[in-house]
Amino acid sequence: MKRLYVLILLASVLSFFMPANAHAIPAFARKYGFTCTMCHTAYPKLNDFGQRFRDNGYQIPGKEGLEKNVFEIAPPLSLRTTTGLSIYDTKQGTTSGFNIYGLDLLSAGVLHKNISFLLVYTPRIDEPAADYTGPNGGNNPSQLGTMESANVVFSNLVQDALNIRIGRFEPAYQAFSSHRSFYIMEPYEVYTFTSPSNSFVFADNQIGVEASGHFRSGFKYALGVVNGSGGNPDNNTYKDVYVNLFQTIGKGDGQSAGQRIGVFGYYGWQSTVLPGSIVAPTGETNGSGNKPMYRVGGDLSLNWSTVNLEVLFMEGVDNKALNIIDPAKDYIYSGGFAELDWATLANNRLIASLLYNFVLPPSYDDARTIQAYSALVRYYLGNWTAFNIALHGEYTYRETGKSDPLRENIFTALVDFAF
Repeated sequence: MKRLYVLILLASVLSFFMPANAHAIPAFARKYGFTCTMCHTAYPKLNDFGQRFRDNGYQIPGKEGLEKNVFEIAPPLSLRTTTGLSIYDTKQGTTSGFNIYGLDLLSAGVLHKNISFLLVYTPRIDEPAADYTGPNGGNNPSQLGTMESANVVFSNLVQDALNIRIGRFEPAYQAFSSHRSFYIMEPYEVYTFTSPSNSFVFADNQIGVEASGHFRSGFKYALGVVNGSGGNPDNNTYKDVYVNLFQTIGKGDGQSAGQRIGVFGYYGWQSTVLPGSIVAPTGETNGSGNKPMYRVGGDLSLNWSTVNLEVLFMEGVDNKALNIIDPAKDYIYSGGFAELDWATLANNRLIASLLYNFVLPPSYDDARTIQAYSALVRYYLGNWTAFNIALHGEYTYRETGKSDPLRENIFTALVDFAF
């Protein structure tokens, strides 16, 4: 343990002696000649203008029809990857090593007035970690090839009040984006928690259609119909539905200004008899014995100067037929997180953050109870439109289980690179 704390202190001190200032995945910044702080508090987290820009189909609000489309500019391509040192410590011992933490390829832009697209692809990576026996196991690649997002947006069907997104996308029931978090090693635990015999993952991007809009009063909504199976074919003929509603008080969108309060709900079905009597050429099946599940919760985003507090609480309920531990009862769990972010120095080039995660499963499954305390510091180099580099130090103390918890210390010092 003593060696762990020395390494944490050394890496943290070194990060503060490096040069100064940058921001965002820069395909749009290059298009407009902006620095990425136009849309991001500091990449990857969106500010108020960035959220409105996304909601408006990657068009500057009020400039629809005056935008250059993707056929009139250089190809709007971006790349993001991270590499660095990780240290993992439990009572069994300590291990450490240098790693590459994946690769994202992104393209997005305007096709025509109020018609735009987003593609995010994570390519398969066999090296340098083809023999890694961790989460992917055996000789599996360290990153599977995934079309993380592929969607078309039809904006302003009713000015500001109705936009339609079709394809695979990050659904609006995620009140706080799991893909635009400052944290690289620690997820929002309640997003990734799965109950027994239910394959639904709250953090997954979904395939379907979503309607959204906002009003001058500060009210915003999103409604969606999706498969509910992530990127996999649907396992039954029912579709899942969700809603997200929130109100912003004061100027802003609740990202970096204004105070926001919201509620969300997700209702879906899971099949208990697979594969069903019909399997379509595209992989869908009419699995039977479908049982309901739902996720409901509330969230807050509070801002003061350059400090942002995000709070989310969620309850999950699965029908008892999906509960292999105690089939006489519905599986009911709750969880949430609170994240405090502070942006400081010129152009927000220094980010400090604290994050608390918890998940409370039912008492008969308390071996999966989670409590995690995390902190990070990000320091951005330069103030460029062409690319971004951030030095990132992150630490998590995590306990899993109640009676005899697994206690983990996870520290990462890395370089986060995007261009």
